[in-house]
This record gives sequence, C-alpha cells and structure tokens, in this order.
Amino acid sequence: MAAKKIQVTQVDHERLTRLIDSTRNVSTQDQAFLDKLRTELVRARIISSKRVKPDVVTMNSTIKLRDLDNGELHEYQLVYPQDADPENNKLSILAPVGTALLGFSVGDTVEWPVPAGLRHLKIEEIIYQPESAGDYTL
Repeated sequence: MAAKKIQVTQVDHERLTRLIDSTRNVSTQDQAFLDKLRTELVRARIISSKRVKPDVVTMNSTIKLRDLDNGELHEYQLVYPQDADPENNKLSILAPVGTALLGFSVGDTVEWPVPAGLRHLKIEEIIYQPESAGDYTL
C-alpha cells in the first residue's frame, strides 16, 4: 500500500530542509531521524501557509493524540529540535513520532517504531495550528 501523501506548508518545508542541510557530524541514530524526515519532505505536497486546512498538523501545532494501543489521550506541541522539552510536552520534529505526525490530519492514524514493535496514534484534535490562527511566521 502506498504511503499517504502528506501536506507540508512551504514555510515549514523550507525551514525543515535547511535544518537537515545544516546538520553535520551527528550520530548514526540522529542521521537516521534526519533521513526519515527528508523522506517525508520529499513525498509531501507543498502548500501555501494561507491555504493549509486547519485540521493538518504543521510545525508548532498543539494536538491531542489517542494511543490506540492503550487508549490514553496525550497532548503535544510539534516543535523544532531546539525547542523540544519533553517535560512540557514539546515534541521534536526529529523524534520518530514527531516526524510521523507532520502533515497528517485529524482522524488519521500514524505509527512509529519502538523497541517493542509499532505504536499507533490517532490524531483526535488540533488544539492550535499557527496558520489557522494567522501566525504564518512561527
């Protein structure tokens, strides 16, 4: 089955591409995360920040996720690596689950690998999306 075509804003695409291109001398694991993000960006449909639908996960979005493996509900903000703060639910785009969420929509289910297998999350709600709030430069 082909992977779902994700939507990424032009601003996010440019910033994330610069992030990947500027990252040097990283560990093998970090390089794998960068490669996964690069793959996601290559397959993405790039759209204007003003045209992105309000139910799409973009950078700096705050979202509610349901863990389909245990039913728990979690709230996270998808952020750039320098802003990551797990204790405050700020999830780096370079974390496997962060990369998995980018560009997906409310109602979509995403999966990502963990040592015990695959985890499954359903995007329940977007609490805040910068673009729908008119914050086009976050």
